[in-house]
Amino acid sequence: MVTAREIMTPGAECVGENDTLVTAAQKMRDLDVGALPICGEDGRLHGMLTDRDIVVKCIADGGDPSSATAGSLAQGKPVTIGADDDVSEALRTMEKHQVRRLPVIDGHQLVGMVAQADVALALAPDQVGDTVAEISE
Repeated sequence: MVTAREIMTPGAECVGENDTLVTAAQKMRDLDVGALPICGEDGRLHGMLTDRDIVVKCIADGGDPSSATAGSLAQGKPVTIGADDDVSEALRTMEKHQVRRLPVIDGHQLVGMVAQADVALALAPDQVGDTVAEISE
């Protein structure tokens, strides 16, 4: 069994729930990523923020990204995978929730991120082909 911990990118960088969207966008630029976990002051995962969220849910609605916070765009309970969960569970979770990235948690701590490509490399092609195509559309 291959686990999420084995294929994840460890040490995921968070954006703070009280950080502005400008700060989040700068962090995305500096890290060359399109999504960041949103972490609260308690160190727990509060959601995910994408570059698309910033554009569609703030800027396109006339919002001010220099005053809007990352936490204001966190919606509901974040979709995650446990560090010791099987990689096929990660694939099912991505398919069910139509997401390309999953925060990996160990207990309540964020320990890494698993991307669609990580899962695709870990599983046989016949296991991922249709799912990857569906999520990518």
